[in-house]
Formats: sequence, structure tokens, C-alpha cells
Amino acid sequence: MKIHEYQAKALLAEYGIPIPEGAVADSPAEAKSIASKLGGKVAIKAQVYAGGRGKAGGIKAANSPEEAEKAAGQILGTRLVTHQTTAEGVPVSKVLVEKAMEIKRELYLSIIVDGANRMPVMMASEAGGMDIEEIAQKTPERILKAFIDPAAGFQPFQGRKLAYGMNLSQEQMRPASSLMSNLYKLFKAKDCSLVEINPLVITADGNLLALDAKVNFEDNALFRHTDIEQLHDLKQEDPLEVQANQLGVKNYIKMDGNIGCLVNGAGLAMAVMDLITHAGGRPANFLDIGTVNNVDRVVSAFKVFTTDPNVKAIMVNIFGGMTRVDIIAQGIVEAHKHMDIDMPLVVRLAGTNVTEGKRILAESRLKLIEASDFYDAAKKAVAAAKGS
Repeated sequence: MKIHEYQAKALLAEYGIPIPEGAVADSPAEAKSIASKLGGKVAIKAQVYAGGRGKAGGIKAANSPEEAEKAAGQILGTRLVTHQTTAEGVPVSKVLVEKAMEIKRELYLSIIVDGANRMPVMMASEAGGMDIEEIAQKTPERILKAFIDPAAGFQPFQGRKLAYGMNLSQEQMRPASSLMSNLYKLFKAKDCSLVEINPLVITADGNLLALDAKVNFEDNALFRHTDIEQLHDLKQEDPLEVQANQLGVKNYIKMDGNIGCLVNGAGLAMAVMDLITHAGGRPANFLDIGTVNNVDRVVSAFKVFTTDPNVKAIMVNIFGGMTRVDIIAQGIVEAHKHMDIDMPLVVRLAGTNVTEGKRILAESRLKLIEASDFYDAAKKAVAAAKGS
């Protein structure tokens, strides 16, 4: 789960990490008022769930309250398009108004979970700012790493090593190490999947400051953090993904194709998308129905498919292990009873209770396109979506 920058900074401040003075506004007049209180010279920052705001015009400098009002008016109510959004962009309903800072250096600091090493890793670089992705790709040696043993926690020597690698002064070593330690405390306490400060700046007076921040949370741990869950801005998410989540279809991701995919297992779902693309089509979504044997879950998935105006055909590819094929078949039949599904449906079933599943579909007299195997299903789904 993602949250906005201003919410992330509030969490950083709670853990003793210095942030700029500022406040959030949802109108140009409010932005002007905040700028006046901050001395007039401010930065106006669009609050969206996407990076690359600066290059997309989502961050503007203002030298007076009047300029702040004008800049906020240019951003609020628009849809910001960055390299991390779709072509439609994301809506901007709030801006963060922050006091402008005199900056000497821009650094980078983050913590993620390293899947290969199965532990958190803190990453730091003396080359922070908007081009950190390019730096990581072209000169990865400039990204320093410290793996954190969950049992031992973040150690002071790791902080000193990273601070030294970032070419900080002797006076900045201790506050930098303390900041890193506090960042890990936040990461652990709130069950984060990512905390990122980019840039972490050194101001003109030599102090460290989190100029921008991003915090993401592990969805499966949100039951422990109801206060965090309430921070989620559903307007920033794709409406179909929100609908799917509300219907209990948790592993749904909207894509730009026209073939709806209902599959069990994340690996198989990705393979289905690859095969559809290989066969000349485009998947409309990623959907792992999971191993929950629930007719309603299948019906809910079809509700999402029929809501998506881009879907021209549906491909069901089930390889039953723990998932029972007959339950999936019952779900397909129930979906057609309750919805007007007028698009082609390609079905490939294999595995547990497949004979019973095929019997249920045969007796339903639904107009289905049967597929003999995995690739056959992909080819038929692509043809059906093209109307052939």
C-alpha cells in the first residue's frame, strides 16, 4: 500500500527524522495562506502516487504567496502524467507547500526487503535526486548497501560505513548514522516494504533533511496497522483494481490489453500473459484467483471483466492442484446466470476434479470455446478478441 509524500514525511518526523517546514493544501487560496506563514518562498508539490513529478511539471517553485497561489492553481484539479503513470495520468487533489531550502548536496537513502538474501537492505548513495534510476543502471557501484539482520537490527558501524561512503563530513557522521537507525525503526515498526528519502539533502548550514520521501507498506500486515490503512487514497488507484479488491479479488492488476485473464497461481498467470503476447494479443489484466475454492470469487472476477470496456474476450486457464476445477466451473456457470456476458470465453481446464468440471460446463450449455492445452487457449483467445 502506498501513501502520499506529506503522510510519509509525518511518519518520518514521528521517528525523529528532520523534514522541511510545510503543510498540505487542497485549494490555491490555502496554498497562498501556507506560503505566507512560511515566508513566501516555497515549493508547490503535487501529491500523487507516482515518481518523476519534477520532470512532469508536478513540482513548481514560488517566490511569493501570490506565485504559490498561481502554481497551486496550475496543478490542482489536473491529471499528472509521469513515466510511472498510465497515459491518463493520476488526479491531483492536494499539494504540499514547503519552505524553500538552500541545498548544498543531494543524497539518496532507502530500505527495501532483499528477496534473494531474505533480509532488509539499506541502500545509500552520494548521487541522489531525479536521476537515481539512471545512476543505479549505469553506475551501480555508486549505490552502497548494508544488509540488516532482523535479529540484530541496524548496527551503528553500518551507519558509519554508509555515511563514509556518501562522503559526509566528520560532523555529519553521527547525525547521519542516527537518521539511518531511526529510518530502520520506522521500517520495522510499520511493516514497510519500502522507505525512501530521495533526495536526502545537506542544507547550507550543514544539516541533513528529508526533502522528499516515499513509504510503502506490506499489504498482508495492514491488519496490524488500521491507522495506516486509513491513509490510503483510493482516488490514486485504478478504479477497476479498487473494485476488484472490494469484491475480494485481491490479486488483480489492470493492464492495457483486451483479453481478460482468470488463472490460478501467480507464475501461471504471468506465463499466460506471456503466451497471449507471443500469440499476437495483449492481456487486459493480471489475475491470480488463488487456491481458495470459492464460487463467489470466480463470479466476482467476471464482474470485473464485464466492467472493463476494453475486454473483448476472456481466457480461463486453470491447472487444478489445491484448486478444484469443478468449483471454477460452477463459478463460470453462476457468473453467466447473474450477468450478461456477451464476449467470447475460452476455457482450458486441467487437474483436480477436471472430469466433473467439464461435465458441469457441458450440462450448462454455455457457448464456450474449449482449448486442448495452454498454448491452444492463448491462440484461441487472441483470435476471439480480434473477432475471428
